[in-house]
Amino acid sequence: MSSLNRKIHFLGTKIRSLRKLHGLTLEDMVVRCMQVDDKNTPSISYLSLIETGRRNPSENLLLLLSQIFQKDLEWFLDDTIQDEPLENNKTDSNIDSMSLEPNFLFSKEILESAIPAVLSQTGTSGRQFAHILIRSYQEKNKNQFPDIERIAEEVGDKRMPLSVEDIMDLCVYHGLKIKWFKSERFSTSDDSGRVIKTLFRSFYDTPNILYLNKELKNQPARLKYDLACLLGHKILHNGDGILSSHATGGVIGGSPKPFEHKSSHIQQKDILYAWRDFECSFFAGALLCPKVPFRHFLNRESYSISSFKKMKITPSVLMRRMTSVSTYKHWHYFDAYPPGYLRAVYRGNGVSIPWGNMRLVTDPCKHWSIFKVLNNTKIKKPYSQLSLLKDEDRQSLYASVSIRTRDAAKNPHVISTGIDLGPAIESQGLDKDELFNDIYSSCLGGNGDILLNETIRNQLLKVARTLNISWAEDAIDNTCSIICPRSTNCPRPNSCEKHPSSNKNFSWLNEIKSEIIKKGRKRK
Repeated sequence: MSSLNRKIHFLGTKIRSLRKLHGLTLEDMVVRCMQVDDKNTPSISYLSLIETGRRNPSENLLLLLSQIFQKDLEWFLDDTIQDEPLENNKTDSNIDSMSLEPNFLFSKEILESAIPAVLSQTGTSGRQFAHILIRSYQEKNKNQFPDIERIAEEVGDKRMPLSVEDIMDLCVYHGLKIKWFKSERFSTSDDSGRVIKTLFRSFYDTPNILYLNKELKNQPARLKYDLACLLGHKILHNGDGILSSHATGGVIGGSPKPFEHKSSHIQQKDILYAWRDFECSFFAGALLCPKVPFRHFLNRESYSISSFKKMKITPSVLMRRMTSVSTYKHWHYFDAYPPGYLRAVYRGNGVSIPWGNMRLVTDPCKHWSIFKVLNNTKIKKPYSQLSLLKDEDRQSLYASVSIRTRDAAKNPHVISTGIDLGPAIESQGLDKDELFNDIYSSCLGGNGDILLNETIRNQLLKVARTLNISWAEDAIDNTCSIICPRSTNCPRPNSCEKHPSSNKNFSWLNEIKSEIIKKGRKRK
């Protein structure tokens, strides 16, 4: 092989390694190129020839790739290859977990009796526990469920966007009948006793009737979602009727009736209904936003939150599908209702939860972007924030965007999605820990909130531009804030909340024990 051929082959290998490093297919790469410079965009086949060393890329193409991946042109011409792909499937160590040891205490028989007792004593309902199980399963799988994706794509033929009429035609094709009913908003209480406004939207009546509230005719984006969910029940479960009704403003799986008895005992039907609800919801998202076409759409839109308007879907569906279709898997998603109840949570990146979605705690960290928007009604537009999470000795950096919206019952709430920037920072060859320490020191100088200096911002902007996420760029240009899981352990120089001193607890007994032993040794 001549020297020139070796250089061409090496360059092609380097380009292929860079593409795979960021989890892109050849088609994804071409879409990104078209977004930046359609005149110099190669075809998929030509890009494949370049990667296999059978074609030499032009200088214009190298300049285009350097812009996409935020690399200097010289980087493509040196003799190094970074061949470690992003660990998208790695289980995030930030998610709380425990070892089930010793084995005899965590046997199937013991857990079958212990779990109901724990739920009863903590006031956790069977439905809540079922959704925690499913959420953990989602996070473990990075929101990847290819079987449901495939079925939805076969039903919808990967068409996008689908209109209300398109989905109704699919329902009719699969033997479903649609009936309309009239039901206005009403007030009830959720599992925590909080009074809420609820709209009963839709339900499935076996074997093949879909009942839809006439109110949804004025909300086509939500109507499409409900139709898609109910169609999913017919496709996935043969329409057997084991599916929760759709009600907005209540708890997941529908709103309870006034004065309904709330059981803390877990029943098998709680698990079954929760899993069916999840499958139908995921099917609806995959039908409305088929994976590959939707990912290309997001790339063209630079993951703009406002792009839900072009797709004619709800912003919630847009955000949740982002976490599933993106080649970057380190996402989270929150849905919060006033004054701070987290109704929906997904933590594929292992981000801490500022407080649980079952009850409101007394020591929240008010600096999370979602709660800034929730507590400040003057924020009307999407709000982007860069956040350094400080949890004891662990530091993580997140970019997030939050938007205020209303549900079908007109209840105000805030939805938020974000990414862990750590893996992307490492893919740029930067020292993550050193960068986080610099950011933390800078934030401390501003009592927890500061606009980062130009050097740090430029490093982070390269990361955001490589990911092609516009609101991450916006977050980097805004003030960076230190956040924490609970404000009782606030890492800021001046604690943002004042809390009364805690009474001595069990962990203090070890200190007393040590003092007694120390005094005993001195007497000897």
